[in-house]
Amino acid sequence: MTKKDIALKVADKTGIKQIIVKQVLQGIFDCVIESLVRDEKIELRNFGVFKIKTRRPRIGRNPRTGQTVPVPSRRVVIFKPGLEMKQKIK
Repeated sequence: MTKKDIALKVADKTGIKQIIVKQVLQGIFDCVIESLVRDEKIELRNFGVFKIKTRRPRIGRNPRTGQTVPVPSRRVVIFKPGLEMKQKIK
């Protein structure tokens, strides 16, 4: 499902114009990204939690040559689904 598909469904359910729904969706996504950049946790009740986790540096291995390669630490986005989402997916 794409952002356009979500906008179409919301527009059909609410009767709001699709262009307005797209703008609102983009605004929500922009706010989520800005919050994650500031290292803030985003908690959406009954949906889930987005947060940033820092992975430790480690030693990796090049699969072609077998040579060890240092892998630097990096920040990744983690999503933990909420209780209601877990129950519906089961």
